[in-house]
Amino acid sequence: MSSSTLYIAPINTDVLLSEAEKENLYLKLIEQINKDFNFANEAIDLSLDIQPEELKSALHEKIYRLIQYKFAEYLNLLYIVDVPEDQVKKLDGSDILELSKQVAFLVLKREWMKVWFRNKY
Repeated sequence: MSSSTLYIAPINTDVLLSEAEKENLYLKLIEQINKDFNFANEAIDLSLDIQPEELKSALHEKIYRLIQYKFAEYLNLLYIVDVPEDQVKKLDGSDILELSKQVAFLVLKREWMKVWFRNKY
């Protein structure tokens, strides 16, 4: 089994997004994010030509607003995306800006995992 068929969780958002581009799965990642956010009734409407930096900040901003103003919807989104609850509980919630950045990464990581596995198997 070659290393490219083994799923390795990216260590941060930038690594994840460059990995997605390298594997030609960046568009699928955007589609997956849009799909799950729509399913959670919290449309994010990312355009398919969005740059990785913009994607990162759009996701961060959306999650920040959900935590701040629509907490029940935020929890529902995490459930729909299937972000592991224990990972969220480990985060420090004292700084909402930092928390939303970390949650955005967890969301991205989970979406990437879905796309990656669907592509491989």
